[in-house]
Amino acid sequence: MDKKVFIKIIKILLKETKKYGKPVVGKLFEKSTPYKILISTLISLRTKDKITEEVSLKLFKVADTPYKMVKLENSEIEKLIKKAGFYRNKAKVIKNVSQTIIEKYGGKVPDEMEQLLKLKGVGRKTANLVLSLGYGKKGICVDTHVHRISNRFGIIKTKSPYETEIELMKVLPKKYWIVYNELLVLWGQNVCKPVKPKCGLCVLNKLCEKIGV
Repeated sequence: MDKKVFIKIIKILLKETKKYGKPVVGKLFEKSTPYKILISTLISLRTKDKITEEVSLKLFKVADTPYKMVKLENSEIEKLIKKAGFYRNKAKVIKNVSQTIIEKYGGKVPDEMEQLLKLKGVGRKTANLVLSLGYGKKGICVDTHVHRISNRFGIIKTKSPYETEIELMKVLPKKYWIVYNELLVLWGQNVCKPVKPKCGLCVLNKLCEKIGV
């Protein structure tokens, strides 16, 4: 795909996705603390948006800082996030991450990729969300939607989310880095679905190369 076509697609998505609102993490916590963004993102893994929103708000009513979180027993955290998938493991991760943030970073969530990746359970996707939404730093958060749809467009040809992140950095103008994830999450949830994408109804039908469809 030509880079100019790719930019045209992004501009169309900026307009078309407005009717879908924002993904849960962006909607709830775009003006919130990096800590809330980090914890809500950890909760969101393998969990539907509606549940992520519900349990995140429930948890933050009790503990919205690492200092408050470490005072809770694992069983208390489990009870608060029980509707989320793999809640027992997530409770351990949340407690561990909160303790590490206090002990190694003075209670402040790190604002560098290398440091974030040292936190238990934090991968590049989560780290990039914290950096972009929490600190306003330029980064491309690559989740399953971004990886799948970017390859489906034909703008890149990659086998892993990490490869996708690196290749997108080469072709995607920096001004779109932060918003790109939000655009593709919304498009992937509503139009460009993993199975049976709505190509016939898609405004990008004539621009997308439909790789793998």
